[in-house]
Amino acid sequence: MMMDKQGNPLTGATVEAVTLFDEAVEAFNLYRSDPVALLDKAIKAAPDFAMARILKAHLFALATEPDATGEAKAILRKARTLRLSDREASHVAALDLLVEGNWTAAATMLDYHNARYPHDLVALQSGHLMDFFRASARSLRDRVARVLPKWSPEMPGYSILLGMQAFGLEEAGDYARAEELGRRAVDLQPLDCWAHHAVAHVMEMQGRAEDGIGWMIAREPHWSGDDNFFKVHNWWHRSLYHLELGQVDEVFALYDGPIRESRSILALDMVDASALLWRLHLSGYDVGERARELAAAWDNHADGRTYPFNDWHAVMAYLGTGREDEVERIVRTYRENHADGSDAAEWGRRTGVPLIEGFAAFWRRDYQAAADHLYGVRYIANSFGGSHAQRDIIDWTLTEAAIRGGLTDLAEALAHERLALKPHSPVNRAFLARAGGSAAPGLKAA
Repeated sequence: MMMDKQGNPLTGATVEAVTLFDEAVEAFNLYRSDPVALLDKAIKAAPDFAMARILKAHLFALATEPDATGEAKAILRKARTLRLSDREASHVAALDLLVEGNWTAAATMLDYHNARYPHDLVALQSGHLMDFFRASARSLRDRVARVLPKWSPEMPGYSILLGMQAFGLEEAGDYARAEELGRRAVDLQPLDCWAHHAVAHVMEMQGRAEDGIGWMIAREPHWSGDDNFFKVHNWWHRSLYHLELGQVDEVFALYDGPIRESRSILALDMVDASALLWRLHLSGYDVGERARELAAAWDNHADGRTYPFNDWHAVMAYLGTGREDEVERIVRTYRENHADGSDAAEWGRRTGVPLIEGFAAFWRRDYQAAADHLYGVRYIANSFGGSHAQRDIIDWTLTEAAIRGGLTDLAEALAHERLALKPHSPVNRAFLARAGGSAAPGLKAA
């Protein structure tokens, strides 16, 4: 039987199809090229090649977009008609859970899967992304730790595991080891933009904005190419460093350039754009027509069902364009979706709704209500969505609400909380300086 580069048997494969499959796995690992196109070629060469269809289903299911989820379901229906090994059937079972919004059950199934198949790189990477999308810092750290002793540096894909482990360590707060492993991973594979971004996260969390800009500039040729699926997110990281340093012209140039110039309709890219515009709004800047363009791009994604983290970011754009009817639609959908017992529905009701209501209250300048909604809901580390760096927008908005609302005691407490984590942060120092007054920043031109 044919095998992949890690020695896993591949049902229904041919020599040509396996070569294409291995290329697709590498593209998935590196967030480069077009793994779907490669898999389509592999399926054409070997129509009964189960893992080619299964990996394609992973790619669509992990897109966190309604249409892509529907496509993943269709792919799985076809995959179930094929002859499947136990390993391949285990993939399908996990994906069946994922496409119904049961993220935790799917990720747990892949925990057991990789205990049995520690060299299954597709399952490891897909599971790692499930851990990311459900914001499970412990799983991000421990998924790779459980299997890494069974790998050797000579095995294809070893450096990819180091990059995933680096990000998991960063999310777990082990910054020194995270940076060490991330740097080692990119030394072994310079094109690994996930490992690169793990080091960027370390610098963001430690308040090392100047180091972060240097890290991004020095390695830009490796992560910014046109064929890099992750390039917008890494540009977003660079923009955060500039915003921290008050270099707002650079931030707007990055937004209007590599972050949004392509008008991407990928949810991952639009999340970054929404988050950046909201931070600029918090900093007192007029973002002009940018929010209107972005809000229109969100219309085919924000369904109030698939992935609440995306819907919350769509709301940031909707609020910026006065489309509060869309905000109300999303909130109403999550509140009414009682029959759906999935993780996605629960995240929407328990976390998405109060987050959206808190941000809407802030936009309406009801700062007390914003603070009331956001203070408790910010503790979502194991609830849904994204990284610590992404979720910092909650605390930033809460602190700004406390300052603008004249909630002096709370504002000072939150400023001190932020400074304890990033004592040299100009943004956090400005929070403390403003906490004792009623310093709502005036609206500034872009």
